[in-house]
Amino acid sequence: MSAEEAANDASEATEEGKSVEQNKRSPSDFLKDVLGRPVNVRLNSGTDYRGVLACLDGYMNIAMEQTEEYVDGQLKSKYGDCFIRGNNGTYL
Repeated sequence: MSAEEAANDASEATEEGKSVEQNKRSPSDFLKDVLGRPVNVRLNSGTDYRGVLACLDGYMNIAMEQTEEYVDGQLKSKYGDCFIRGNNGTYL
């Protein structure tokens, strides 16, 4: 292998490393990306709330718009706005 080939291989490896690092996302980046998009929030009780994520804070308190409440997969209620305290949520 020539010095030029070795340099090209090293350059390609560095570029691949950069692309892998660029694809890594923090949870904070993910949450910023889903703001304003439809989400499903499951509570500790098993109840699901589906709506548009309006905002959330560091305690994972969640504000949603156009929210629908589902119990056992059945639509129970529709709300204009909904606020869920962070410690009640299982996942977003």
